[in-house]
Amino acid sequence: MPASEKKLHLGRWLTGFVCLLVACWYLALPRVVIYYSDEGSEEFKYVFNTQHSIFRRDLMPGETTGDAGHIFPDKDFFMMFNWWAGTIPPRCIYITPKRWRTMDIYLDGNGRIDITKTAPDVIAHLQQCPDQPDPFRP
Repeated sequence: MPASEKKLHLGRWLTGFVCLLVACWYLALPRVVIYYSDEGSEEFKYVFNTQHSIFRRDLMPGETTGDAGHIFPDKDFFMMFNWWAGTIPPRCIYITPKRWRTMDIYLDGNGRIDITKTAPDVIAHLQQCPDQPDPFRP
């Protein structure tokens, strides 16, 4: 094999390895996806705060939202999701994401966390915000 072919061969392997590292990094990020039931009657306003990366949007019935956490979170890492609507009281949860995993959180038509659809191990990683209504009960 001539030297120019060896360099080309090595370049391909190096490029493939870098692509593999980027893909593994992307897949390792913990993700949280929040599903709002089709049975909902109101548009929610929400704030998703991931370690001070904040975005505010609207969530219509049947829509989803979510965010990715940090692959190497420090002790101060947090994810917080606040949501409210006109007649629905504001609710808030702290989320402790799990690495290498997507956590699916389901909201029912009344804006509560649907404990029949949300997995128990996911619920174990959710915590009610202080001084806020219980997001699991009416």
